[in-house]
Amino acid sequence: MPSAATAVARPALCRFPLVLVVCAALASTAARAADPLPALGVDPNQVGVSGISSGGYMAVQYHFAHGDSVVGAGVLAGGPYECASGSTWLALTRCMAPRFWSPLPEPAAMRERVERRRAEGRIDGVAALSGDRVWLFSGGRDETVEGPVMDALATLYAGYLPEADVVRENLADAGHAMISVEEPAPNACDTSEPPYINRCGDFDAAGRLLAVIHGPLADPVEPPPDAVRAFDQRPFLGDDPAASGMADAGYVLVPPACEAGGCRVHVAFHGCRQTSAQIGDRFVQNAGYIEWGWSNDLVILFPQVRPTHGWTGGFSWLFNPRGCWDWWGYTDTLYATREGRQVRAVRRMIDRLAESPPG
Repeated sequence: MPSAATAVARPALCRFPLVLVVCAALASTAARAADPLPALGVDPNQVGVSGISSGGYMAVQYHFAHGDSVVGAGVLAGGPYECASGSTWLALTRCMAPRFWSPLPEPAAMRERVERRRAEGRIDGVAALSGDRVWLFSGGRDETVEGPVMDALATLYAGYLPEADVVRENLADAGHAMISVEEPAPNACDTSEPPYINRCGDFDAAGRLLAVIHGPLADPVEPPPDAVRAFDQRPFLGDDPAASGMADAGYVLVPPACEAGGCRVHVAFHGCRQTSAQIGDRFVQNAGYIEWGWSNDLVILFPQVRPTHGWTGGFSWLFNPRGCWDWWGYTDTLYATREGRQVRAVRRMIDRLAESPPG
């Protein structure tokens, strides 16, 4: 099986327009070479989710959509459920940098939207959040998703969970990024630049959020170089895979003890400009998840979206050049519900992982 590093085209090559055709061919070849996602008998009712930026918004969406099976969420620089209300303008204004002319929704309005989706039967009931734990992170130097947006998310969760189950952490010097101790060439703590993986002393965001959601945990252990597997995402993307905005290949970490079944699973959502098409497997390998997963029998799922610039080759037109998860409706109007293309695809991946292993 190819290593994760060879499962996608190298981002340095793909920056140049003249070789986009070559990149597309390489990506298609990689997907064909990727193995199927394995059946591992994971516990489908012990799912954790987390993400940075658009991945943080996606983690919130998945948590509310499938609260019955999710035990907790970790969010770095995300925001309230369905904050954008299907509007690119609102996503870029009130949901990232709110101002008096585009203010964040009031708490009552946020709760009303959740209740409406629940009444429609499109998300699990809010009672499903009971017993869950949430970890929320803000960087004081983050000018992409500003602090008040995370405050609004904390307020929303506080309406459903006890104060002790909503953990807030802030770093005054941190920019807009995944804060990791595993990246060998990290950005400085206060920066907000690709690949959006920063070092802030010994602050280990992945370890902290996993401990809140799944803890207590054993100390992290570096997995072997080939521990992360590329897998074919296409069987999970529905009848029109291109319309999902997702990549052909994703990644999964399977600790040895999990081959026989019974492990928990955690879904890690990358942020914008962190897809495999843009930075290879750098987020997967260096965000800090796999070391904790390896020593704590956590299957770590890294689904992937892809940058899109117009017609998908199918029947859809998508504009997502930065490779963000859909938290404003670029794939469909039900993006934040169980029926959203990306939410549905990730659920299908978890259902596959939950199937009994062969033998």
